Amino acid sequence: MTQPRATSPPPDAHPHRWRALALIALAELLGMGVWFSASAASPRLQELWGLTASQAGWLTGVVQLGFVAGTAAAALLNLADVLPSRAYFAGSAVLAAGANAALVAVDGYGAALALRFLTGVFLAGVYPPAMKMAATWFRSARGLAIGTVVGALTVGKAAPYLLRAFPALGWREVVLASSAGAVLAAVLVGVAYREGPYPFARRPFAWGLIGQVVRDRPVRLAIGGYLGHMWELYAMWVAVPIFFSEFFRARGASDLRAHALSGTVAFAVIGAGAVGSVLAGRWADRLGRERITIWAMGVSGSCALLMGWLLSAPAWLVVGLGLVWGFSVVADSAQFSAVVTEVAPAHAVGTALTLQTALGFLLTSLTIAAVPHLRDAGGWPLAFGILAVGPGLGILAMQRLKTSRLAAGKGHELQ
Repeated sequence: MTQPRATSPPPDAHPHRWRALALIALAELLGMGVWFSASAASPRLQELWGLTASQAGWLTGVVQLGFVAGTAAAALLNLADVLPSRAYFAGSAVLAAGANAALVAVDGYGAALALRFLTGVFLAGVYPPAMKMAATWFRSARGLAIGTVVGALTVGKAAPYLLRAFPALGWREVVLASSAGAVLAAVLVGVAYREGPYPFARRPFAWGLIGQVVRDRPVRLAIGGYLGHMWELYAMWVAVPIFFSEFFRARGASDLRAHALSGTVAFAVIGAGAVGSVLAGRWADRLGRERITIWAMGVSGSCALLMGWLLSAPAWLVVGLGLVWGFSVVADSAQFSAVVTEVAPAHAVGTALTLQTALGFLLTSLTIAAVPHLRDAGGWPLAFGILAVGPGLGILAMQRLKTSRLAAGKGHELQ
């Protein structure tokens, strides 16, 4: 009979841990709605401002770049390890809400891009700190805890697509509703959050902290796996609504009907990742984080290779595969972060998470920009198929990390 390794932490026992996790997850769901608010509204903004498909895509791509800038600055300044997580999260959420809400007051593409960039910058203080906050409450079930946070984040990012499915809501209402959610997230964390029983040490700012993170081989391998995952994730999330809009138009749906249907399906496909994140977190705590990431990337990469060929297939098959892809493409996301919290130096966990996130989102800006051009050059088989390269390389990195951690007697693998 298999037994957990002796190094596995004892079961979490604090009576308030689930209440704290529910609070963090709700705040993350509400706070991250501003990420895709302009993307959900992009068809209307294309009409108002005469944007090309590539320009509309940059309404999301520039958020990624802003997020990279914000996380890079946070990593260099060690903000996640120097500032109290509660204040860092709440202040960042308010600033992100303000930058997003200002979008309704501008009347041109250039100003909109600047505001979307700032939104991404401020979201750098909403996403990584939430993972660290959850980790202070859980050790043995850390995969489930961070998976729950990422699942909530996924639903939050998908929410604007659901809102756009209601014809009565204009694009301004969608944008303002997402900003209101971010403000509420700030209030929840600012008033009710308290650090858990497993806090990470806070130290004064040190330039060498990021160097310590980069020199750590297990951290590098975990980041390598994460980069493979991120190569696929956001490009898929951005492309799926466009794919399904074409899919329904090809079946005779009007533009308005296709717009509503694609928004609903996109919400379901992206939202399926919330279930994937929670279940994968539970499985990872039992079976091993590296193993679950390898399985998830294998499934999502296979879906990427298949999906582009199904534009003329039956709706039940295409939507079904989309749900499987949505489930698997983000199921492993939290586990890369959970691994980093386990292998990084304890005093540098926040900086390690922030660096990992910055590099991952820098990569996503490239694939988001590339997919429309690949779609024009070779259709959806090429545009989606190229996304499978990331999971393939990510599997190699995580297999090496799994071997390394087993040899060192670490991790949650079973003998």
